Amino acid sequence: MSEVIVERSIYCPYCGEIIKILVDSSILPQQYTEDCQVCCRPIVFSVELDLNGELSIVAHTEDEAF
Repeated sequence: MSEVIVERSIYCPYCGEIIKILVDSSILPQQYTEDCQVCCRPIVFSVELDLNGELSIVAHTEDEAF
């Protein structure tokens, strides 16, 4: 992975809209919260490398158990 800041599109787990996020891939694994750009609800992002070395981003609602 050559870029440090990467842009990804994800579905908001609340409203279902596609939003774009910027992820700092130099700090892995990481978990952070960012508000949806459409519905303003807090999305919890889990970011890590998968088994193939690809960036994996999972979006959860605040009340989801994970």
